[in-house]
Amino acid sequence: MKLAVIETGGKQYKIFEGQKIKVERLKKEVGDKIFFDKVLLFSDGKEVKIGTPYLDKVQVEGRILKQGRDEKKIVFKYHSKTRYRKKKGHRQLFTEVEIVKI
Repeated sequence: MKLAVIETGGKQYKIFEGQKIKVERLKKEVGDKIFFDKVLLFSDGKEVKIGTPYLDKVQVEGRILKQGRDEKKIVFKYHSKTRYRKKKGHRQLFTEVEIVKI
């Protein structure tokens, strides 16, 4: 079983082949192939390779399934005894990617 740790959008993801992940929005169209070259760790079940900070010659291939907006998060600021209340909502943009090949 192949395993990799990649970095995209300022976050790190542990991934397997066939897995679907939600990452920060990528500017590609649905159905496009995407290659992640910032691979921090790679394991094929027998051997583990760790990058310093990234591995050379290791690439992860994915396919974009969906572009969308996540569910609404509520940001509420409150100060007691001063009648200060602020409510704000936020919906983060995301891209759903299926990992095709490591």
